[in-house]
This record gives sequence, structure tokens and C-alpha cells, in this order.
Amino acid sequence: MEHISEVLKILDGALKSNASLAMSYAGLLADKLHDQGDRAQARMIRERLARAPAAVASAQDAERGVSFSSLPVDGESRLHTVDVSQPRSEDIHLVLPNALERRVEDFLSGVRHYDQLARVGAALPNRMLVYGPPGTGKTQLVRWLAAQLNLPLLTVRCDTLVSSLLGQTSRNLRRVFDYAEHRPCVLFLDEFDALAGARGNERDVGELQRVVIALLQNMDALSASTVLVAATNHERLLDAAVWRRFSFNLPMPLPADDARRALWGRFLGTMVSDPQAIEELVAASLGASGALIEQVSLDGKRDAVLKHAGLIDVPGLFRRLGISMALAKGVALSTEEEEMQWLRQWQPQVFTLRALAHLYDTSTRQITNITKEKADGNSEGSDAASRRKSNRTRRK
Repeated sequence: MEHISEVLKILDGALKSNASLAMSYAGLLADKLHDQGDRAQARMIRERLARAPAAVASAQDAERGVSFSSLPVDGESRLHTVDVSQPRSEDIHLVLPNALERRVEDFLSGVRHYDQLARVGAALPNRMLVYGPPGTGKTQLVRWLAAQLNLPLLTVRCDTLVSSLLGQTSRNLRRVFDYAEHRPCVLFLDEFDALAGARGNERDVGELQRVVIALLQNMDALSASTVLVAATNHERLLDAAVWRRFSFNLPMPLPADDARRALWGRFLGTMVSDPQAIEELVAASLGASGALIEQVSLDGKRDAVLKHAGLIDVPGLFRRLGISMALAKGVALSTEEEEMQWLRQWQPQVFTLRALAHLYDTSTRQITNITKEKADGNSEGSDAASRRKSNRTRRK
């Protein structure tokens, strides 16, 4: 039988006198039937749902402390612990290496065909752990997954979920998982290391260890068909027991050459018309994250618009990239002189003395003094000096 997951959830709602649970999954069943071409059956379900008294479902959820009109909140700060959104595929541009693309497609196929796989005992829990450096697209990936599955995204901010009150964090966890269990969704645990840090650290207190235990228990109790995705920048901090709860582990690396080329092309569009400039940007941005490339591109486009220019100033774009790369490496550039010295050292073939003089509206002599290079290196830098030295040697 197809769609057994939705049928079982509807049955659970009926047996538990939980109208909201039954209605949520009946709506999901109607959507799936409609997508498969069974529009008459989908319409019949939606007509029944339209006649259901919404007040009953809301009242039942309120009694359980899980109301769709009122998101779960931390008992101490009264801040929401969950944000609800409905991502759209057309708003998300995802660039992944080929191997990771296949892994993500495997995950999506498992979610979409969970019932068929479950019938032959081959279904895996719909769980994915995404990890990697900041700015590599982990959140974008999760939003894209929700859009592909046409499910609402419930984003849990783990730093808000963790409370200073003894036992409150575990209660917050229970409310969030209950909330996710009552509706078709993708549950996203962001900043996952805040919840799932390794136990056994001598600095740990008993409460932090109990939080990890509560997390593991809630994950085990969650229906295997519910989609759960967690993301962290610090996978080495995670408790060893957490990894076994995820059927799919997805490392998100810094973008390679092809990915950077696609990102620059996507974000700059037609505002940089020189293909060679894109290739130079690809080479210069080695080690940059996708988020950094996006920010530099947006800054360049904004500058062009404000200057009423149709194209981005490429030397200025390289300057923005260089400064952003320095900040990403923890290099503080507080003066223009420090910027010039960094840029000259970072990409001497791009930031010749003449190019720096043009960028900063000064003379090459001044740039020479700032960068502490000999005057005979001026616009072509050390390469020209080397060529002259080689010529003198041959003449001798």
C-alpha cells in the first residue's frame, strides 16, 4: 500500500483523539495524491479537511503544550525555540561536488520512497548530519532539501534552546520534538554542537550530560519517517553516540575550482564581462567560502550601482576580495597602508605598484615607500627587476 506512513499517522491521530496530527498528515496525503495525478481523491480529502472544526485541533494541541498558532518557547527567556519557514527551490542556488550531489539525491530518494523501502525492510531513518567550515552552504542545503520535499522547515536555534535553568533544556527539547512529530516537516537542528557536545569532559556538569542523554532519547523516539537534519561547524566536539543516530553524514568542504567558478558566475552575472577576470578571481579565491564569495560579489554590484556604472570595477572587486580574505584569516587591516601592504604581498601579479596607485589615488612613489620596495620595481614589481638582472647577467 502506498503512502502507508501518512495513513498510519492519521490513524495515530484518530486513536489518540489528536485532530491536529490527523489533519496535518491528511493534508500531506492529499498533496502527494495530487502530485501523482489522483486529483479526485486529493479533492475528496481536502473537502473533508475544509469541514473540520479548526478550533478543536487548536484546543487539543494547546492542552499538550504544542500549538501551531504558538511556537514552542523557552520557559526562562520566553523566546521561540523554533522558526517556521517554507523555502522555495527558485530562491536557492546550491553548488555541490558531484559525490555530495549523489549522496544528497540518495537521501531524498530514501525520504520520497520511505514506504516502499519499509515494506521490504530496507528503509533507513530520515536523518542527516551536515558538517564543515562556516560559510560552506550547510543552511542553504537544508533549505533546499525542504524545498525539494515541499515541506515546511522547522529551524531550531540550539543556542536559544539551551537554558540556564536546571532541567529546562530537556523540557525545551521535548516540546520541540513533540511539535515536529505533530506535522509533516523537516526538523533542522542548527548549531548542533551546542546540544550534542561530547560527554566526559572534566569541565562538564551533570546537567550538560543529561541534555545529551535527553537529545538521544528524543531522537530515538522520533518517527523514522520524520526528516531530521542537524548542522555543525565543529563536528569534532560531538558526542560519539550522536553519530550513530544519523543514517547520512555529509561533509561540506570549501568550494573547489569548479564550484568557485560557478559561484562567481552566479553572483556576478553580466556585471563582469571579461572571462579572464573570472578565472583570475577563481585562482585568487582559493580557500574562500561560498558565503565570502557571495558577499564580495554583492558588495561589488552595490558599488557599481551607486556609481551609476553598468559593470563592476574589477580591480576594486579584487581589493574587496583581498581584504575579506585577510579578515577571514584573522589579519586586521585598520589603515590603507596596511591594506596596500597586504594586497601587494597577497597577489603581487594583480596588485602591481601602478595598480595600487590607481586604486588608492596616489603616486607609485608613495606606494613604493609604503610597501618598502625599491623604486626600480615600480609598476611591474619584482618580476621586472628579475628580468633586468637576468639581462645584465647575459651581457656579462
